[in-house]
Amino acid sequence: MLHNSSSLLFVVSNGSLGRTFGWRLRSFLQRTLKLIVNRDKSCVRRADGAESVGYEFRGYGGKVCVSEKKLRHFKQRASELLARKGGRSMARRMSEFTQYARGWIGYFALEQRKSVFTSLDKWLRRRVRACYWKSWRLPRTRIRKLKSLGVSHDDAYAFGASHKAVWRLSMPSGVQRALSNDWLNSNGLFSLEARWRELAPLRRTA
Repeated sequence: MLHNSSSLLFVVSNGSLGRTFGWRLRSFLQRTLKLIVNRDKSCVRRADGAESVGYEFRGYGGKVCVSEKKLRHFKQRASELLARKGGRSMARRMSEFTQYARGWIGYFALEQRKSVFTSLDKWLRRRVRACYWKSWRLPRTRIRKLKSLGVSHDDAYAFGASHKAVWRLSMPSGVQRALSNDWLNSNGLFSLEARWRELAPLRRTA
């Protein structure tokens, strides 16, 4: 006898037919396959708003989306991995984040909206810029780094000597020009959108 305890989600367009199908399927799994179905975590419902294993389904057709809870958790975990702890270099932080992000996007590759990953990539670039800015710490270091990355003398002093918060300074054009998207990519920043595109065959066969 198998002793796996399973939770089931039945996504249907007709409530009464769905309940009948759900009852028959549970009966088959329990009586024929001898599986234990967790009734508390199993349900029959319409597609719109249904959520299971980190995904949620939206609209009449049940568009597959990453749940909001999982998106928030990703940002929290990414922030932790990219944070300056224990004297870790940016290269090491990038490497640890990439390892996590590859696994995450591999699991959530069925997400159908490109805009989700475009938005996350934008947020990640700003987060990483803030990490670099914070790691430079002193105004003279920031000024020197900005100038070495092609920012004009005046702009380097204006941004480098600023007392604005790190997160705010990760957006101004001078910092963005220095830590451009191409520069971040060449220094190891993982792109969720690019990987999502590579995993497109999974969505066509799912």
